[in-house]
Amino acid sequence: MLTRCAEIVGRLGQNGEVSREELVLLLENIGDDALLEELRKNAQQTAQAVFGNKIYIRGLIEISSVCKNDCYYCGIRRSNKNAVRYRLSREQILACCENGYALGFRTFVLQGGEDGYFTDEVLCGIVSEIRFRYPDCAITLSLGERSRESYRRLLEAGANRYLLRHETADERHYARLHPPELTLEHRKECLYALRELGYQTGAGFMVGSPYQTVGNLADDLLFIRELQPQMCGIGPFIPHHDTPFRDFAAGSLRMTLMLLSIIRLMNPRILLPATTALGTIAPKGRELGVLHGANVVMPNLSPMEHRKDYSLYDNKLCTGDEAAECIRCLSGRMKTIGYEIVTDRGDYK
Repeated sequence: MLTRCAEIVGRLGQNGEVSREELVLLLENIGDDALLEELRKNAQQTAQAVFGNKIYIRGLIEISSVCKNDCYYCGIRRSNKNAVRYRLSREQILACCENGYALGFRTFVLQGGEDGYFTDEVLCGIVSEIRFRYPDCAITLSLGERSRESYRRLLEAGANRYLLRHETADERHYARLHPPELTLEHRKECLYALRELGYQTGAGFMVGSPYQTVGNLADDLLFIRELQPQMCGIGPFIPHHDTPFRDFAAGSLRMTLMLLSIIRLMNPRILLPATTALGTIAPKGRELGVLHGANVVMPNLSPMEHRKDYSLYDNKLCTGDEAAECIRCLSGRMKTIGYEIVTDRGDYK
C-alpha cells in the first residue's frame, strides 16, 4: 500500500494527474509519517524551484464585519446577535493602505462580509483611489458573491485579484454548511466569471469542516485542478462559540499540511497561503505550512480597535500585533526555517 502511495506522489510531482480514488488513498493514509514527509519534501522542492525561498506578504484589511449571509460556520453570520458589527470608512481603508505601503506592502487585500453598504459605486470609488495612489500595487478583493457586472466594474476600477473560497466542491456537503439560499452552483458561477473576466482568481476550502469526508477533500482537489486558480486558500475549520457548529472539533493540522503539499504538487505555480487559521491551531503552524509548500502570509493592516471584531472563528491569531511588529515577527520566524519575506507583489508565475 505504501509503495502505491509513493508511486502516486511521484506522479503528482511529474504532472499532477491522479484519479479521485488515488487522492482518497493518499488522504486515508494521513497517519503515515513517511508518506507525509515524502509529500512535504517534494512540495517544498517544487515551491522552491518556482519561487526560490521567497515568501510573499499581503496586507489584509478587514473592511466590514456586517454580513447578509447566515453560513453555519461563521462568527459574523447574520443570526449572531453577539457579533460586534463595524464598517471601515473610505478614509480608514485608505489610511490602512498608506500605513501598509510605508511598511513595504505591495498587495492590499480588502476582505469583509457581504455588506450591502459596499455597493459598486462605493467600492469602485475606493478601489480606483487605491489604484491612483499606489499604481505599483496589486489590489485583491475578498468580498463574497457579487454579480458578473459588479466584478467587471471592480476590475475596471483597478482591482487585480479576487479571492472566493468555494468551501467544498460537493453539493450535499455545501448544503450542510450553508442556508438554502446559498448554493455551490452559484458559487462556482462566480468563480468562473472571475476567471473569464481576467482576474487572478483564488478559490479554497476548509479542512475538517463538519460532515466532511476524505472523498469531499478529494473532490476539492479535483475542482482546484479543473478551475486552475492562480491562488488557493485552505485552512483548518475552527469552531466559533456563537454558531451552530460550536461543538464540532477543529480541523487537523496534519491533514491541512498534507493537502497543502498535494495542492503544491498538482499546481506548481499557485500562490498558496500559510493561513492565520493554520497559525491559530498550532504555535508554528505557518512555518510548517511554508515547509509543506505554502509561499504567502497575510499580516493584518486593519485598525487595531476592530481586529478582535472580525471574528470568523474563536481564538484568532495575532489580533493585538501592530502591522510593523507582525512583519518583524514573521520575518524572523521565516528566517529560522531558511525563508525570506519579500515585499514585491508576488504575481502568479
